Amino acid sequence: MTGPAAGRAASWDALLAGAGLPRLDARALLEHASGRRRSWLIAHGDEPAEPAAAAAFEALAARRRAGEPLAYLVGVREFHGRPFRVGPDVLVPRPETEGLVQAALARLPPPGTRPRVLDLGTGSGAIAITLALERPDATVVATDRCTAALAVARDNARRLGAGSVAFRTGSWWDALPAGEARFHAVVSNPPYVADADPHLLDAALRHEPRQALAAGPLGLDAIDPIVAGASHWLAAGGWLLLEHGHDQGAAVRGRLATAGFEAIGTLADLQGLDRVSLGRRPHAPSFDGPGAPP
Repeated sequence: MTGPAAGRAASWDALLAGAGLPRLDARALLEHASGRRRSWLIAHGDEPAEPAAAAAFEALAARRRAGEPLAYLVGVREFHGRPFRVGPDVLVPRPETEGLVQAALARLPPPGTRPRVLDLGTGSGAIAITLALERPDATVVATDRCTAALAVARDNARRLGAGSVAFRTGSWWDALPAGEARFHAVVSNPPYVADADPHLLDAALRHEPRQALAAGPLGLDAIDPIVAGASHWLAAGGWLLLEHGHDQGAAVRGRLATAGFEAIGTLADLQGLDRVSLGRRPHAPSFDGPGAPP
């Protein structure tokens, strides 16, 4: 380039146009890299971009083109209308999981009854924190075997004003101490992708923690122990709600039936695909297994 424009920094608009990304992704990265609001960037789009911001944006754009999730690059993902911090230690919260939260809220006892709710494998804490904020009278316990994930969840709880959520470390039911009171609802979005599923090779999924995605040859190795142990920890009439793959509804319903649950069903996501299966613990004393808490 020669003339007056020689050496001139690219404009904000030029950075967006040359990012090689969908416009919304590029816009989000530019806002993050520049620290500017969208309205400012639109109003000043033809002005030269600040060199430091341009360099940061171009580095982020390259990572996005390589498949790294946008949420990891900007550090935040919205869930149920709230901004949750995320990173490579936790899954990116997905819209489908909001259906799990809504289903749980619809089955809790009425407001003022102080229900107890358990979130197994909380990850970023999106499910547990949302339930706690939507039902301030509830006692919410969240578990995860990954201490790094729990650190993310605790930070989200602090920032979003859900300091009452209790976090426990451990694998599924092992995280609960002896004598823990029973729960009116147990929810979980466990890993449910089969180990050999080709989707695990997708660029985006390669960046998310595999242990939070894959669970054995059928994708049911996490769901099986959750269902098997639920009778020990649910109050009479309490609900177990599980997110799962679109082709796993029948398998999960079968496991709930074998475990003695009633009112078993599967709920569809916004695309009409099976996404959440659930069952209610009967009131019959015979449903209690050995070692059930009082």
